[in-house]
Amino acid sequence: MRALSIAATGMLAQQTNVEVIANNLANMNTTGFKEQRAEFEDLLYQNVELQGAQSSDTGTVVPSGIQLGAGVRTAAVYRVTRQGDLQTTSNPYDVAINGAGYFRIQMPDGTDAYTRAGNFALSPEGQLVTQQGYVVQPGIAIPTTATAVSINAQGQVQATIPGQTAPQTVGQLELTRFPNEAGLKAEGNNLLTETASSGSPQSGVPGSTGYGTLQQGFLETSNINAVEEITSLITAQRAYEMNSKVITAADEMLSETAKLGG
Repeated sequence: MRALSIAATGMLAQQTNVEVIANNLANMNTTGFKEQRAEFEDLLYQNVELQGAQSSDTGTVVPSGIQLGAGVRTAAVYRVTRQGDLQTTSNPYDVAINGAGYFRIQMPDGTDAYTRAGNFALSPEGQLVTQQGYVVQPGIAIPTTATAVSINAQGQVQATIPGQTAPQTVGQLELTRFPNEAGLKAEGNNLLTETASSGSPQSGVPGSTGYGTLQQGFLETSNINAVEEITSLITAQRAYEMNSKVITAADEMLSETAKLGG
């Protein structure tokens, strides 16, 4: 009774689908979060009668044949990199990316990670850091005497120092792009890391060709559409129910067969 195992693969696939949707909904208010989507593919087929096989001595062939599928499996969970809305915060250390690119972050072990979440702060030493205290690269130190900090669309960081008429440039923020953003590995804490699938990072100045610009005092919200997620959740739930009904029907058929044997 292949229907039992086939329907079971369908239930497992929809379970994965619901888990992905649940994670999306849980992160609706996560800064810079990108929607994820599960993709599925059919499993191997059993060829009961092969298409094109000779069906007689006169050379006639089978036009369509008989192929029985084995079910479905999860092929991938990909990241939708669509731009999220920009929300004003009026915090001078909140920076949103409007367009393509990621901030480069130095991890405690010296490796690099990447993020779209620009809710930064200052470390005790005056360095621009993430909420976990990881340094935003290239390291930018804000003078302790600064009375105001400005970050323009091209990523230039300037500080107003008492006694100086013109703002002092203290650093330049950069953005990083990847040939395949979907290949980045999520590490939690709004951080992504490079993999063999993502390709090598390519750094550039905000506003240059192929890179987004920066907006000080804004944060990029998640790109989750609640209506789409709820609709997908209902569809997944119904698909799960239908697969469970197939298992029930197959079980009843086996029960009838068992009765005949009795």
